[in-house]
Amino acid sequence: MMTQTRRWQIPLAVVLAIYVAAVWFFMQRLPVEDGERDWFASLFPRSWMAWSFPTALFFSTIFLLLALMAVWEYARPGGHPRVGILRFETTRGDRLFVSLLGSAFIHLAWLGLVGPGLWWALALSVVYAIGVFRYV
Repeated sequence: MMTQTRRWQIPLAVVLAIYVAAVWFFMQRLPVEDGERDWFASLFPRSWMAWSFPTALFFSTIFLLLALMAVWEYARPGGHPRVGILRFETTRGDRLFVSLLGSAFIHLAWLGLVGPGLWWALALSVVYAIGVFRYV
């Protein structure tokens, strides 16, 4: 019989391996000019959408978060509902959704008010997500 810890380690390893393979796949598709990779070039040149490496990394990271939430639910079913500062019951999935939605608004506000340098917006979004998972 598998122990509780061993039960979720296998799916976690599979999810992380898929994520690393996807990032590696997209990095291999980047064009190289003068010995350097063009990180913002289109990964699929004649595609209907401009899939750059940052765009692919963004969507694959959201996929990773959803897959990790699925593994977490597999390891500890029930979603751990609780009542936080918003005074209504939320589960882990609710808190992930609120943190992703809030992070999108943080990035849009940063683009509109500050400009295209989004590293500080990313840091603020991570702090916001930690706060949502801790207090909401």
